[in-house]
Amino acid sequence: MFEIYDVAIIPLILGLVELFKRGGLSDKYSPFIAVIFGLLFGIFYVSADVKEGIVVGLMLGLSASGLYSSTKNLFEKGDKK
Repeated sequence: MFEIYDVAIIPLILGLVELFKRGGLSDKYSPFIAVIFGLLFGIFYVSADVKEGIVVGLMLGLSASGLYSSTKNLFEKGDKK
């Protein structure tokens, strides 16, 4: 079952995606990697049920991708002023 403290996985996913980017991964593949990591965490760490793990994993991966995108956009708009 998904617990509220499992939301801490989102920054962990962001960190793993950042490692891949520093290793040479193109920025355009970052959301896909985030979703893949989210699915892996959802299936193998958060939930014993595969269906629930997929849903939770998608939620985690898409949340990590959105958090990265919105933070990036916020700082880019701040630099233009």
